[in-house]
Parts: sequence; structure tokens; C-alpha cells
Amino acid sequence: MADTKRSSGRKPGMDVDVDLVRELAELLAETGLSEIEVEDGDRKLRVARGGAVQSYAPPAPMAPAPQAAPAASAPPQAAESGADAAAADIAGAVKSPMVGTVYLAAEPGAADFISVGQSVKEGDTLVIVEAMKVMNPITADRSGTVKQILVANAQPVEFDQPLVVIG
Repeated sequence: MADTKRSSGRKPGMDVDVDLVRELAELLAETGLSEIEVEDGDRKLRVARGGAVQSYAPPAPMAPAPQAAPAASAPPQAAESGADAAAADIAGAVKSPMVGTVYLAAEPGAADFISVGQSVKEGDTLVIVEAMKVMNPITADRSGTVKQILVANAQPVEFDQPLVVIG
């Protein structure tokens, strides 16, 4: 009976499941992702486009990195208005005060906090940014009308990234 695991030759006693690597590579091709990582106990296997395959054991348990939202999931408000969410200096933009994951509603299935064209008052919740399992409400710093929503639900955001434009 043939064993599907083969030694990588890098570390004594470390086996790489070749079938798993092939399956992950096919998944990358099918989904258009640039890389994928799986974890089994203390071992991780990362497969990236361009033939890069890495297998390693981290020194300490780490939280999984946030996955990038697919480009196709851009919010319709941003697509219709031609908004450029990557622009760092948008007039009237409310920016993220932290790195995290943005949510447009209080919970899955609930109505979004805001919509384009809606009037908001200073202090109204616009979105929530989750950082380290803490939900942080991002509130309007002034009253006005929501002109654009520059992020999609469950999208990773960076510090100082524009989230919503209030005019």
C-alpha cells in the first residue's frame, strides 16, 4: 500500500501530504485566491500562487489572519458612485480608528445601520469595527447625509481607512 505522505527533506520527522498540497493548489486555481493556509495542531501548510509552498510550525499559537474580501464584493453604493475606497483623503470621510473587520449591521440578518441618502446625527452608529474580538461602534462625528459607504460587510479595514462619507 502506497503512503501519500512524503518527507520534505527539510526537517527530520516532518511529512508533507502531497495529495493535500495538490488539492489546495487546485482550490487556489478554482477560486482565484492568491494563497491558502490550513492548520492541523501545531503544523501549518500554506500554498500560494507562483509555486510557493511552505510548511512550518509556529513558535506560539496565533490568531488567524483576516481574509481579504473578494473584489466582487464591493458594495453597490461604491460601485454606482465611482468611489475610490483606497483614496486616503476623501472630504467628509469617517475613517477607521483601528485595524479590524467592519460590519454594516449589528448582527447577521439585521438591517444595516445606515444607507446612502440617509440623514444621520452626530453620535449615530455608522458601522462596527471588530478588533481582537471586541466590537467597536464607529459613530458619526457630525450630522449630515450619508453620501457613500466605502466598505463591504465583513471586509478587513486598515487604520485611517475611509469607511463612510457624510456630506
